[in-house]
Amino acid sequence: MNGHHTSVLFGRSIVALVITGSISAMLTWPISCARKQPSAPPPPRVTVAQPVKEKVTDYIEATGNTEAVQTVQLRARVAGYLERILFADGQIVKKDQILFVIQQNTYDANLRQAEATVELNKAQLSYAETELVRYTKLLAQKAAAETDVDNWRYQRDSASANLKQAEAKRDLARLDLGYTEVRAPFTGRIDRTVVYPGNLVGAGDATILATMSQIEPIYVYFTISDADLARLTGEAHWSPGKAYTLNWPVDLGLSNEKGYPHRGVIDFASISVTPTTGTLLVRGIFPNPESAIMPGLYARVRIPLATGTGLFIPQEAVGHDLQGPYVLVTGSENRIERRNVTVGAEQGPLQVVRAGLSPDEWVVVKGLQRAAPGKPVTPEKISLKPEATPSEKPVRAGRGTP
Repeated sequence: MNGHHTSVLFGRSIVALVITGSISAMLTWPISCARKQPSAPPPPRVTVAQPVKEKVTDYIEATGNTEAVQTVQLRARVAGYLERILFADGQIVKKDQILFVIQQNTYDANLRQAEATVELNKAQLSYAETELVRYTKLLAQKAAAETDVDNWRYQRDSASANLKQAEAKRDLARLDLGYTEVRAPFTGRIDRTVVYPGNLVGAGDATILATMSQIEPIYVYFTISDADLARLTGEAHWSPGKAYTLNWPVDLGLSNEKGYPHRGVIDFASISVTPTTGTLLVRGIFPNPESAIMPGLYARVRIPLATGTGLFIPQEAVGHDLQGPYVLVTGSENRIERRNVTVGAEQGPLQVVRAGLSPDEWVVVKGLQRAAPGKPVTPEKISLKPEATPSEKPVRAGRGTP
């Protein structure tokens, strides 16, 4: 009985020891087996650069349309059948180049007839002058009557008048013959012909044969607001009344072009501001040696004002939101800070910053998606290369030979 009791107690002790060991193991397991917490990742890398300080010109920007310097409708000034067309539709033609030939035989015959009449009247005038001199001498010798002298004086005066009339008809006949050749009044581009050989032209109303335009150089008409006009006359000391003498430079860019690759001058400004729109009509004239700029195109225009110094940063470094344009810079402890800025003109891939940024600040130029205001970053500093400043020398664009 005692032995049985002792074995029971011994078994219970073993069970108690096992349970106690298990509890101890369970209590110590979180400490020994817990995983180590990962360390925080380093701040993201961004590329930063200081603004480039360069010469910059302030501009007034506007939009307008191109227009030919002059456009004419070529008309038949004499009646006749159209014989020849001496150009290809749409080609560039030179001043005084023959474009159309109208039936000439009739007008050539009229001219020869008029010239013969002139010769006849010259002979009659010469004979009348000779007879007047002879009868005047005879009258002095009392060998002729005074009425004979008066008659030959009348014959001389009539022959002189007839000669002048014949010469005028000859000149008109020569003009009509000249009008049978329709020539280009200036160098320009001609449109398609609207009348073809074999058709009667010039009978009744003067027939329109074709239209041509002078597009070298070429005009661009645009408008500027009264506020921009005040800047142009105030800051730049430009005068609308002297626009044709100042040769003020103006730049032009077409819809399919980047920037403003064409340089011309302002040669005209309207005499008044339109009251309903508050705008002034201005005209620029541009060289167009290759005739690449056609009339009627939409055009972007900019007029240079004062020249100064500005800060340039890459265009992609400038962000835009409801507060306006801004840039991100690295502040104390390399934390990102926002700077609201005022931007100006573009120069290649760079953007001028007018206000809101100092030249010694480091601007985030790459990795903007990894930068947020207030967050630290790992900056990698680079240097920006300034773009070549475009020439400010104005190009004189004359109207060419009319």
